[in-house]
Amino acid sequence: MNIESFDIQALTRNAKQVLALDLARMPDGNMLSLPALCAVGREPGPTLLVLAGVHGDEYEGIVAIPEIFRQLEPANLRGMFLAVPVCNVPAYLSATRSSPIDGLNLARAFPGDPNGSLTQRIAYWLGERVMRHADLIIDLHSAGIAYHLPMLVGYYRPDNELGRRTRGLALQFGADVVWAHPQIAAGRTLSFAAERGIPGLYTEAPGGGRVRPADVEMCVRGVLNSLKALHMLDGQAQAPTPTHRLVGSGDLDHMIAARHGGLFFSHVKLLDDVRAGDVLGEVRDLTGRTLQEVRSPGEGVVITTRGLLRVNAGDGLFALAQREKA
Repeated sequence: MNIESFDIQALTRNAKQVLALDLARMPDGNMLSLPALCAVGREPGPTLLVLAGVHGDEYEGIVAIPEIFRQLEPANLRGMFLAVPVCNVPAYLSATRSSPIDGLNLARAFPGDPNGSLTQRIAYWLGERVMRHADLIIDLHSAGIAYHLPMLVGYYRPDNELGRRTRGLALQFGADVVWAHPQIAAGRTLSFAAERGIPGLYTEAPGGGRVRPADVEMCVRGVLNSLKALHMLDGQAQAPTPTHRLVGSGDLDHMIAARHGGLFFSHVKLLDDVRAGDVLGEVRDLTGRTLQEVRSPGEGVVITTRGLLRVNAGDGLFALAQREKA
């Protein structure tokens, strides 16, 4: 099915479908198709959209979505569950964060361009034919190969009704770590959603090119909790009180960076509290000599660390969040 003619309103009620949404010809002549899993309930209701594989080296969501789909029975569902387990097919095939075809990061490309490069076209058609019809968008991410992150749910929290609604959904997702963002940069799935008044959540998981069963289970449970929070499934969301409620920009494009290339050693763990001037880690040369002591620029909670031992000058090493004030 060509994605340009895809109409979610025409999907068969009380049924599950697996679709291939054809988008463009690849350089090798093969068709680039986005997989889609659809479960439409017997009764009308909201539409929950789940995305994964926006970055090609992040696997937890890719594994979780088929399991969520397996557990859903249309007869017990109100509304529609729609999922795209791999959004950035070229990046997935090359196990890279950005597309090897045009070098673009799909998570920075929304709302896209129907006449642009391949990544821009993926963003445009996902937005127009799928995302804009959702009542809640959940984008499943992880730290990928190069970084470490705790299992968390994040959300954009503007000071308005959309922010309040999204906050409630984030707390009902059930993750131990909840990260609120008072601002969100352009180009994200969350910024696309917010501009259209749609609540948006995203997850992060430890990543490392591997998948921990506990993280997949958290993604599955969180999406099922969201279905219950939207009254698409019967029952109450099983969401314990978060252990960490954090706030910050969430912009991991700008991190505490390496000034030298070398071998990176962290002296702190994820979710450690740090103060200004604390030594977070160091970069050493091949003789063991310290080239850079990495110090904290302020007080905060360690939310991201570099996952690869070898670093180049300019690589991000740490990111901090702040504890949310009561």
